[in-house]
Amino acid sequence: MRNSSHDVERCRVNLEARLIDEACDWGPWRGKLSSSALATAVAVVALMQAGHDQDVERVHAGIRWLQRNANQDGGWGDSPESRSNISTTLLGWSALSLLARPLPADMPALIRSTAWLRSRIGNLDSSAIEKAVLNAYGNDRTFSAPILLMLAVCGQLGSSWTRVPQLPLEIGALPQCLFRWMRLPVVSYAVPALIAVGLARHCKAPTRLASLRWIRNLLAPRLLNRLERLQPENGGFLEATPLTAFVVMSLCSAGLREHPVVSAGASFLRRSQRKDGSWPIDTDLATWVTTLAVKALAEEDEVASALPQGRTASIREWLLGQQLAKKHVFTGAAPGGWSWTDLPGGVPDADDTAGALLALHSLNDGSDAVRCAATDGVRWLLDLQNGDGGLPTFCRGWGRLPFDCSCPDITAHALRAWIAWSSHLDSELRQRAERGIELAIAYLSEAQRDDGSWLPLWFGSQWMHDENNPVYGTALVMDALRDDRVSGHPTVAQMVSNAESWLVAAQNQDGGWGCDRHGAATFEETALAVAALTSSERDDAVDRGADWLVRNCAVSPIPVAAPIGLYFASLWYSERLYPLIFGVKALRRIASDRRKRTRQMDLEGVA
Repeated sequence: MRNSSHDVERCRVNLEARLIDEACDWGPWRGKLSSSALATAVAVVALMQAGHDQDVERVHAGIRWLQRNANQDGGWGDSPESRSNISTTLLGWSALSLLARPLPADMPALIRSTAWLRSRIGNLDSSAIEKAVLNAYGNDRTFSAPILLMLAVCGQLGSSWTRVPQLPLEIGALPQCLFRWMRLPVVSYAVPALIAVGLARHCKAPTRLASLRWIRNLLAPRLLNRLERLQPENGGFLEATPLTAFVVMSLCSAGLREHPVVSAGASFLRRSQRKDGSWPIDTDLATWVTTLAVKALAEEDEVASALPQGRTASIREWLLGQQLAKKHVFTGAAPGGWSWTDLPGGVPDADDTAGALLALHSLNDGSDAVRCAATDGVRWLLDLQNGDGGLPTFCRGWGRLPFDCSCPDITAHALRAWIAWSSHLDSELRQRAERGIELAIAYLSEAQRDDGSWLPLWFGSQWMHDENNPVYGTALVMDALRDDRVSGHPTVAQMVSNAESWLVAAQNQDGGWGCDRHGAATFEETALAVAALTSSERDDAVDRGADWLVRNCAVSPIPVAAPIGLYFASLWYSERLYPLIFGVKALRRIASDRRKRTRQMDLEGVA
């Protein structure tokens, strides 16, 4: 049975009210990332290594959380909703083993995780464990090396540290400008781990080459100074619990427990632990979820009409305050971009910059402050555009790692931002933006798969064999290409038609969308697909999708978040606000489309 306009409107009003209630009184949204078994295990071991009496209860609280939140099969996934994987289970198993050693206790979770690992790896000797970790990450040592380091710290690799890969810590002493020129397989976010893990491995199992040992000994003070400069004022590298914890335990292993980086990092870990004993992978995505919420509330309407009085101005001023005003110490990024959070560990990136530009366009009061911020942001994105016309996440033109490569979802986001602000730019920058738009459309045409879909970078589906999420990617690109200012482009109409056909074919029998036609639907994916198809000629698919959303809102007033987000090192997470934000976006768009159709029918009746 199809839902009525009243059902859709009632559901929209409820979701919208809950979304607005989630905002801070003074403006933005902070959201809440899912707790992470991986982050919790690593933080527990880091605090144990730091060795302060004040952390004993924190450590035990983390261990209790790990025991309570193990999956039924005995392993752990990245989020409580994720299926077990080898990396996270190895880290949780190691943390429990380390605590059980000095404090013998009955730990069923330790017994069950041991059994799970044996069923996947076989004999849990050091060589088998090393092989399993290295196989999981291939040639990328930026995450396998820290994992193996923690296993060595916890005694799971025997007495030998030689199984921990020796990262090329000398790279950490090079100027940032050389990273791109040398096309190194290292991104800036990995430099703290590169230095800290590299120093720990050097101290525990130094190379046999006397000359290289001498060089590393010579560089150690310089590397530590750089690590200290890279650490933000609150101690959290990238606001990331795993990265910060890996740095802390590495330096402790290197005999540097009293180093300022360890002290600041441990303080960050203490502050970021949740009341239930767990840690998330990152503090929050405040800028990201705020811009998403503003855009959802601005769908087909003025955002001010949806927000309490005065809130529009406070959000606008807050967003203006988050724009990078100087060169970023971590990545060397130029001023003009936005990060995913307002906290000190954030790093400017293309996706959040595009989101901030679109949110400011909805919040625009015509002031010079907004115009200047938008001009700088548009230029920042144009400077980041790759030669193939697509947008990477952080660094232009490296092309060696996923974050440097162009990707459809970020490119579509930047395309929308350039389109929104193009008429507000001076003639020179407008011409650059128009050229950027042409190149972005050409890239999206090339990136569209034969079946009509696009694949995103920062979102996925853990239930797909390749862990991709074409529903998310296709919906976001369609949003950009439906804009009237590009819809007449010679190639756009066919691109959109092919994408529509794929998205309709991917709809489940129950009306929702998930990883594919046979996978369980999620609120996030269904809402995004519905929003992308609204105003098309696919009324039946939209109605069935809207019906699915309304039914699920009736079951759970606050929709359950699914782990569709991908963090650094492909860690899964869910965000509590995603279902609310995407649901508001879809239902506002449906309501607006139905009002337009009713008005059109009335006009035709009068005529």
